Amino acid sequence: MDEINIKEFFSYLKHYILYFVLIILVAVVGVLTYDKIFKKPIYQANTTVVIAKSDTSDGTAASLNEVNASQKLANTYSEIAKSELVMNQVIENLGLHMTVNELRNSITVKPVTDTSILSISVRDLNAQLAATIANEIADVFAKQVATIYKIENVTQLSVAVPPTSPANNTLVRDLILAVAIGVLLVAGIAFLRFYLDDTVKYNDEVEKNIGLPVTGRISRHETKGKRAASELIVENSPKAIVSENIKSLRTNLQFTAVDEEVKSFLITSTNAGEGKSFISSNLAISFAQAEKRVLLIDCDLRKGRLHRLFGIPNTHGLSNLLTNDIRSWSDFVHPTKVSNLDVMTCGTYPPNPSELLASKKNKRLMTSLFSYYDIVILDGAPVGGLADSVILSSLVDETIIVVKDSFTNKADLIAVRDTLEKVGSKVAGVVFNMVNRRSTKYYNNYYYYNNNDSHKK
Repeated sequence: MDEINIKEFFSYLKHYILYFVLIILVAVVGVLTYDKIFKKPIYQANTTVVIAKSDTSDGTAASLNEVNASQKLANTYSEIAKSELVMNQVIENLGLHMTVNELRNSITVKPVTDTSILSISVRDLNAQLAATIANEIADVFAKQVATIYKIENVTQLSVAVPPTSPANNTLVRDLILAVAIGVLLVAGIAFLRFYLDDTVKYNDEVEKNIGLPVTGRISRHETKGKRAASELIVENSPKAIVSENIKSLRTNLQFTAVDEEVKSFLITSTNAGEGKSFISSNLAISFAQAEKRVLLIDCDLRKGRLHRLFGIPNTHGLSNLLTNDIRSWSDFVHPTKVSNLDVMTCGTYPPNPSELLASKKNKRLMTSLFSYYDIVILDGAPVGGLADSVILSSLVDETIIVVKDSFTNKADLIAVRDTLEKVGSKVAGVVFNMVNRRSTKYYNNYYYYNNNDSHKK
């Protein structure tokens, strides 16, 4: 990906709405659970002491220089307040069951800016004990300064009182932080996937960037039930959005060649699972509904599935015909309940599908079938790594590549294009399948509505 389209990225983020909601819920529940169940309340008691120079002999007020000197002494005195000497004395006086380091880690002593005042804070699980320790430190500290400097210039300004609320009550901050981190995490993962995403999308400029025209767009669809026959939407629900998409594809193909008649099509894809059999089956039905004599041939001799879609036995199919007399091809053609539509299944899966499709017998067979039917549609194997569809593409009038929206890899599509061009195949274009558009909701409602209508008739 050469550049980031911000508009496309925000549109891509819509796919992660559920993840955003889930991460926010997890963050809120997690923080609330930790705060209410696991987090222990810690109370902080505060006291202050002032440091003043000793009284002058004549009883006059302290000069400005003396006040400045007291401010400088505050830094030294803060270290004395946290000294081992003071800590041990406080532990002994109060009978505390803690070490010097444990007590020192629970207190904070710092000078108040531009003053000669020291602030002493003590944190503890017990509010009363925190206040008691703070006051004791101030008292012991003053006595130790008097002993060390032989002067009494430390006075406690405020007495510590037991706090009424915990000092670590950060629920709101923690909630905001957890939600922000969660949202950024999901957005970061989405951006990374968006940046590394190399799949083909319907809104990409396929014709400009890959050199293949878009001949059709099939909306995202969901088949009703587990039966393969439910995929034949054009037959079962002719008024559904997907059926209209298929009809538009049929019309586009009819106008791709104005000066010459187009009778045979190969439907293939880059890889399995992109919907080529779905497209070929419904396209064949659409041509049949347009009063064309249509033959649909399953040329995927590896994993053909047209026999399951139409409910036809697969004992006599293309592979079986190619090992027999091809003049008896009519014995291998199965009529369907769709008027004007015949189907030839793939038959027994052979060990050498490429050799069968490349044989002269297959070429003569295709020539006979093309001359007999108005339209012949070959449902070929995916091109990726296989020669089957490449061989067939040289026998038909036009080849159609089915790509699945936001699924097919761009590099794979380009490789298929190059492979087909090397053998001189005429590629009609790309058909986007399973396009996820805003009309999907409308389609589902319309699809079910027309299904209900059809049952009523």
